[in-house]
Amino acid sequence: MDSLLTDQRLWTHCRLSGFAPNVFSALSYRPEELRCFINYYGVVMEPRGNLTKADKEMIIVATSSENNCLYCIIAHGALHRIFSKDPYLADQLAANWKSASIDERQRAILEFAMDVCQCKPLSKERFENLYKHGLTKDDAWDIGAVASLFALSNRMAYLMNLKPNPEFYLMGRVKKEKTPEETK
Repeated sequence: MDSLLTDQRLWTHCRLSGFAPNVFSALSYRPEELRCFINYYGVVMEPRGNLTKADKEMIIVATSSENNCLYCIIAHGALHRIFSKDPYLADQLAANWKSASIDERQRAILEFAMDVCQCKPLSKERFENLYKHGLTKDDAWDIGAVASLFALSNRMAYLMNLKPNPEFYLMGRVKKEKTPEETK
């Protein structure tokens, strides 16, 4: 794992969060696969188009809940709380996204993502519903890419019996104390 910390994306993530998520240690069993995962994750999660970081984390929490992935629900629930600045929505999404306090745009995103997650045919109406809410064909691709990447991630977490780091449970719930570096 230490030799992999030279990977810029991995190092940045660990430095910003203050800890190495268990998924990195577990995937380091096969270093080349970890490098590929980190690179693809970075590309898919990069902000672009009309999807925010909070939108992408919302997709991850809802689809990971559908896939019963404890690790991703907890880890990405934490990230959703941080990016959305909403301390409650990630828990609602994990319990039942259909009854969560989301707007119509978010509902259109999750309906599309859940069809991808469940390998359902994507209807013309699903695309049109995205377009009606200001989303594009490229945004639909991005929604599908996030749902697909986390189908893989959810299954790998299951394979490894991966448990969330304790730090994730409090992220976005308890104010993080700044390190001396961050106060400069």
